[in-house]
Amino acid sequence: MTEWLGPRLYSCCNCRNHVSLHDDIISKAFQGKGGRAFLFSHAMNIIVGAKEDRNLRTGLHTVADICCADCRQVLGWKYERAYEASQKYKEGKFILEKSKIVKEN
Repeated sequence: MTEWLGPRLYSCCNCRNHVSLHDDIISKAFQGKGGRAFLFSHAMNIIVGAKEDRNLRTGLHTVADICCADCRQVLGWKYERAYEASQKYKEGKFILEKSKIVKEN
């Protein structure tokens, strides 16, 4: 039996570029544009787009789309600002849509 010795990773489903660590998942109970999504504390190998205000299910937020740094596939968004006090914990966090990422191990 082979035992994995490295961190568990999530990658872009299109090109397999590593975009986050499993240990950085805060919640699996989020909704993205196209279905289920995960909230991550960190993301890597991404490009952060322009900030814009969006009315989401939990109120008004300033967000920026994030895409894979290799293939430019849009993977989700980064929360830049939350206007409701109860949503402030999302600031600086990342939504990665489940359909756009794959667990590597």
